[in-house]
Amino acid sequence: MKKFNIRKVLDGLTASSSSAAHSGGSRESDAVQETLQSDHFQLCKTVRHGFPYQPSSMAFDPVQKILAVGTQNGALRLFGRAGVECYCQHESGAAIIQLQFLINEGALVSALADDSIHLWNLRQKIPAILHSLKFSRERITYVHLPFQSKWLYIGTERGNIHIVNVESFTLSGYVIMWNKAIELSTKTHPGPVVHISDHPMDEGKLLIGFECGVVVLWDLKCKKADYRYTYDEAIHSVAWHHEGKQFVCSHSDGSLTTWNVRAPAKAAQIITPHGKQPKDGKKPEPCKPILKVEYKTTRAGEPFMILSGGLSYDTVGRRACLTVMHGKSTTVLEMDYPIVDFLTLCETPYPNDFQEPYAVVVLLEKDLVLIDLGQIGYPIFENPYPLTIHESPVTCCEYFADCPAELIPALYSVGSRQKRQGYSKKEWPISGGNWGQGTQSYPEIIITGHADGTIKFWDASALMLQVLYKLKTAKVFERARGSASKKSPLKLCSSWRCGCSVTLAMWTLPDPGGEQTPTLPTPGAASSPQETELPTQTSTGSNSSDGHRDNIPCLQVRSSPLKQSPGYQVELVIQLVWVSGEPPQQITSLAINSSYGLVVFGNSNGLGVVDYLQKTLLLNMGTSELYSPSDPYQRQPCSPRKARQLSGGISESNEGSNTTEDRCKSPTSGSTSPCNSDDERKQRFIEKVKFKSRRFSKTVANDF
Repeated sequence: MKKFNIRKVLDGLTASSSSAAHSGGSRESDAVQETLQSDHFQLCKTVRHGFPYQPSSMAFDPVQKILAVGTQNGALRLFGRAGVECYCQHESGAAIIQLQFLINEGALVSALADDSIHLWNLRQKIPAILHSLKFSRERITYVHLPFQSKWLYIGTERGNIHIVNVESFTLSGYVIMWNKAIELSTKTHPGPVVHISDHPMDEGKLLIGFECGVVVLWDLKCKKADYRYTYDEAIHSVAWHHEGKQFVCSHSDGSLTTWNVRAPAKAAQIITPHGKQPKDGKKPEPCKPILKVEYKTTRAGEPFMILSGGLSYDTVGRRACLTVMHGKSTTVLEMDYPIVDFLTLCETPYPNDFQEPYAVVVLLEKDLVLIDLGQIGYPIFENPYPLTIHESPVTCCEYFADCPAELIPALYSVGSRQKRQGYSKKEWPISGGNWGQGTQSYPEIIITGHADGTIKFWDASALMLQVLYKLKTAKVFERARGSASKKSPLKLCSSWRCGCSVTLAMWTLPDPGGEQTPTLPTPGAASSPQETELPTQTSTGSNSSDGHRDNIPCLQVRSSPLKQSPGYQVELVIQLVWVSGEPPQQITSLAINSSYGLVVFGNSNGLGVVDYLQKTLLLNMGTSELYSPSDPYQRQPCSPRKARQLSGGISESNEGSNTTEDRCKSPTSGSTSPCNSDDERKQRFIEKVKFKSRRFSKTVANDF
């Protein structure tokens, strides 16, 4: 049976409902012919949003302006300009250890941890693998594809280098053996190949770096080594000067060695960028390994030397850093997450010309950062990709289809004013590809709640998510004392569905003539927003007789005036409070009905219903009452007569008097229980809900 796309089904349902509404409806006697069956529906992945999980490698095409990111599970993500994104997957699921673009040819080579290499065709609509090659006896450690070359060089763990013809994707038979590359008198193995690069001025020569600290300049035509360079520390990376007269190596002791090509006996310069320089001229103290270094030249100024790692060992707990050395200045840029890889973006793809670097793309474990090298202070570019979905952990997610046509433009208009400061003024440099619209005919919105109290609205109508608007609920509450504290109570109110409070925000439009529209407080005035405390089912003091915290909310609502921008504005704050020295349970569910002006929320102990227009508690019920077979509103019949004296001195009370045991009963309970029972304490916990409503000032937007 033919399979149908679920989006087309939704389109059909929308169209049918609209036509039925316009036709005035059908008669009840008309039979509805149901044509949809379970076989017509199927779930399939249409697009993948968010940051690549566990990234492992990266490559950039400087001509087509396309960025490729590989992951540890074999996934491949391609990024271009805003809206251009593609997801591919290797069938083996092995980690991608390295990526190499065939620059300006629409092709990409991927090397995997299972010792296989693949050639991807990116020129078609859905990228696919054209050729594959797998090594069975040696493990791949490094690959290099020179610019405008058909030869792919593959280094292995045994120290050998194999050459593959990219056009036919077959081995050429030319192998550079490790025992011929190093000194013949050396008996120890040099270790795996950690670097391969071609000479900028002579494509017939390769620079080969071995892990042990040996670097070899190999002549491909003569099949011999021209020069060998030896250092007593392990090598992590090598970078050429564009003239081909010098190269720089990064080492495991945090040092950088600069070598003149024709002077292999001794390094021309040895520096430790983050090491303490002894006054007696001795060798600096060792630092952490410099994992990667890049050496880029400029026509008008000093060259750039960019490196990751190399910090001093005494910097315990310091975040990962990227170091930019330009002339005599050294700038250390701290990152939020560990650095996986980085690339320097240059104006030219030719290795024998001045590089003219303009940006650095840094791949972190959970983020992608681009640094502007052309501005003072090295600001970062504002990322247009929807990679920040998990910038703060997502605690809830809602999907809405066929939204009102004016909603997305309104959210976008308000959200465009929320631009953060401090970003580079230049355009996003990864600008390749053509942006395509989605095929669906209805607007879609995804709303995510996050652990830091923010709510993000995403436009999901196109193939790539776009942030429309960001709402911060944390600003409604007072900040915790001591900003350095990591256990801020602001995190207790994490989102709509996780926390001990409910923040109700209303979308506010200009209403010059409305009576309910508050004005902005006068700057410098001592006035504070109005605070209204709503009635609760029971009333207790702020502290019980045994010293327990009672009727105290987990978060303190701000007492100072709050300036709110156009968009969703806070109208009501509902909080659960401490009862009998116990904190309230987290809210696990929440629903709102704007037609009736009701908010319903619940947790493991019960639920509450609030009229948010009147700011009144309508109902709260315990879990035991929800599962009770009897009517929760059932009450025992009472006589309207006044109390009369009975035998034995016992009096019959009317509705206005209660015994001690009656006062311990829930207003919705049909049975009594001692005040100190577990059920009663749970019931009291549900009943003692404190509602705080705050009227905040609104900023009137003239264009709304």
